[in-house]
Amino acid sequence: MKQSILLEGAKFQITIKRLCQQLIENHGDFSNAVLIGIQPRGTYLAKRIQKEIAIMTGKDIALGVLDITFYRDDFRMKGSNPLIANSTEIDFIVDGKDVILIDDVLWTGRTIRSAMDAMQSFGRSEKMELLVLVDRRFSRQIPIQPDYIGIQVDSIDSQKVIVSWQEIDDKDSIVLITEKK
Repeated sequence: MKQSILLEGAKFQITIKRLCQQLIENHGDFSNAVLIGIQPRGTYLAKRIQKEIAIMTGKDIALGVLDITFYRDDFRMKGSNPLIANSTEIDFIVDGKDVILIDDVLWTGRTIRSAMDAMQSFGRSEKMELLVLVDRRFSRQIPIQPDYIGIQVDSIDSQKVIVSWQEIDDKDSIVLITEKK
């Protein structure tokens, strides 16, 4: 197995700050914007984004976390592993808001499609945007593209992109893993 470090340390933090700057440029005072982290690992990025924007602007942006387990298209497929549901915590109204969906890795697009379906249960947003830390281009099965991208990775389906978070993995890094044959 071959591992290539794509991002770590200071560059990891700079990438998050750059994403925050882009959000600030597009949403100004965030009076109409909310952040939604997709469970499980998009929540770590969403919390970092919220904290960093608060430092940069002094604004406290509403943050929710969304579980998509029961909206996944593979939820009841034969042979799939049983999925464990996480919690959804959205304690604000999304009607008429600019919702920024946040996830760590965009690969096939199926997770984001599921998140968009799940968001309909909470109302009709004015606009929905997508922020991802890693965009695995050329792997889409559904025509979904991010509005904000930390890094783009050209990878094949047999490779894995692993994002580690200081909060649970004791380090911040993005690694590309290739199985040797």
